[in-house]
Amino acid sequence: MFTGIVEGLGKVKRLTRKGADAVLEIEAGTSLEEVSPGDSIAVNGACLTVTSRNQNVFQADVSAETLSRTTLGFLQAGHKVNLEKSLRIGGFVGGHFVLGHVDATGRILSQTQKSGSLILAVEMNDNISRYIVEKGSVAIDGISLTVNKLEKSRFYVNIIPHTAANTTLVMKKEADLVNIETDILGKYVEKLMQSSKGIDKDFLAKHGF
Repeated sequence: MFTGIVEGLGKVKRLTRKGADAVLEIEAGTSLEEVSPGDSIAVNGACLTVTSRNQNVFQADVSAETLSRTTLGFLQAGHKVNLEKSLRIGGFVGGHFVLGHVDATGRILSQTQKSGSLILAVEMNDNISRYIVEKGSVAIDGISLTVNKLEKSRFYVNIIPHTAANTTLVMKKEADLVNIETDILGKYVEKLMQSSKGIDKDFLAKHGF
């Protein structure tokens, strides 16, 4: 579990293919003192398990599923990535609850400067568009952002100067791909609504509402 608040940038040392899977090695730009093998770190929004660590360098396995759903397979030595360590009980939730389970990739359509902020227009897959709502939360490359405006196949987010200075978004260009994770709440609501009985007063009363 994460919150979408990037703790630091990492630099990719290498991505080594292992059949359909891969091993990712990253030099972290944030302290790893509390991180041990088996712990989780979000890399550009994708939850990975640390398999080894040597001071500020860690390795993580990347499954074929993760490679197919995210942009991690395109990483090369020298690329910068957003890093966030998993949320600890009692920790501060500055963004929203992010699982690190990327739903799909999106494409940056435009970047518009407005006052001190940067407005990004992101093209999304039709399969996830129903989970994105205006003024709701979305994670882009692991960054918790608010959807300012929503259209049929795209949405817009506002990048404030602090976010631009401390994440990889300012390094992105038009047509670049980004990882998108929608808010988990919408998925659970949809699942409940698809149940054979549906949600009515009897259902709510039975479950304590």
